[in-house]
Formats: sequence, structure tokens, C-alpha cells
Amino acid sequence: MEKHIEKIQKYLHNGSTEVMDNRIEKLRKHIDEILINMKDAQERRCGYLHLYGVSQACAMIALKRNQDVELATMVGMLHDLHSYKAMNTKNHAEHGAVLARQILEELSLTTDKETDLICSAIRNHSSKETTHSAFDEVLKDADVLQHCLYNPLFPVMEHEEYRFQNLLTEFGILRTL
Repeated sequence: MEKHIEKIQKYLHNGSTEVMDNRIEKLRKHIDEILINMKDAQERRCGYLHLYGVSQACAMIALKRNQDVELATMVGMLHDLHSYKAMNTKNHAEHGAVLARQILEELSLTTDKETDLICSAIRNHSSKETTHSAFDEVLKDADVLQHCLYNPLFPVMEHEEYRFQNLLTEFGILRTL
């Protein structure tokens, strides 16, 4: 397993196996440790796909909307971690915000203001029908985008149709799936 991880790191870091020393990579390492220890292989796969898919979508949307890309990437990685770690989705947004705060404080990755921003977005990400701060909206929209593009042959969930259509318009995509 160690050799496989080293190969992936080398690929992702343009041929270098040096560990990238930035906040995103430190957080990714911590999250990987949680996910790799999940007993259920299917749930582990879903965790990787969803958390890192939302993280990438957050980065893209944050770039487009002139929001903090680094923090957006981090919030995407953290937003549903509690659900996968606890294997429980009940009140997952609130529990997820609590876990995110614990992790960010434990790793000393963010300022108090940045931690509050990240935790607010996680706490509000399930309230897709309500508009919150611009940063909160990045996470909500990235979550919808990942749900809708996970398999473009699946129908878009009714409660996500409006946001998804708005995202397609925002990115200049004129066709629907």
C-alpha cells in the first residue's frame, strides 16, 4: 500500500515525492487516515469520491466567484466527513461542523475567523433552499454539482434541480443532462 501511495503522490506533485507542506495537504493527510480506516470498502469509496469531488468543485466555484479557494477546498473535504466517520447521517451538517472545528483546531490549520467561516458553511450546507453567505453558497453548490455529475445518467434530484440549472447557467453551459 505504501508504494501505491508514493506513486500517487509522485504523479500528483509533478514527479516529486516530496510531501507538500501546505494546509490543504496536511488536512488531506488527516482525512485520508480517517477514510482508509473505514471497514466498509463501498462506503470508503463513496467517501473519497464525494469529499474530494466536492472539494474540487468548491475550488472551481470559488475561483469563479472570487472566494477563498484554499478555504473552499478545505471545506469541501470536511463537509460530510462526520457522516462517513460515524456512519450516521442524522443531523450530519451540525455534527460535521463540530468535527471540522475539532480537526482544524487539533491540526492548528486555520485562524478562528477561518474556522468559523468553514464551520458555518458546513452547518448550513444542507439548507439548500435558503441563501446564506457567499462562502456558504460555494459549498452548497459544489455539493449539488458533485451529486449531479457523479453519474450524469442518473436523474437530478428534484430538490437540487433549481441550483443545478443555475450552476449550468453560471458556467455558460446551455444544455441540460
